[in-house]
Amino acid sequence: MMIVNYTPRGVCTRNIKITLDGDIIKEVTFTGGCSGNTQGLSALVAGMPVREVIARLSGIRCGFKSTSCPDQLAKALSDLIDEGCGS
Repeated sequence: MMIVNYTPRGVCTRNIKITLDGDIIKEVTFTGGCSGNTQGLSALVAGMPVREVIARLSGIRCGFKSTSCPDQLAKALSDLIDEGCGS
């Protein structure tokens, strides 16, 4: 198991805590942000492969913002792959 904390940019969420088991997401916890949306997002991605989550969530926008909590989760996971983790 690996636990990673990611500080998102451009969204209300202040931290994203990701627990991985190999390339499978075990748990995601958001600090701040829209509680119902982030809880729902966390429940939906649990048990999914990292690359599938990236493919589904990358580029999602929140209103007029150029990013969103789902997009920031995808960026965090992409960073992990770039670092050689979660692949």
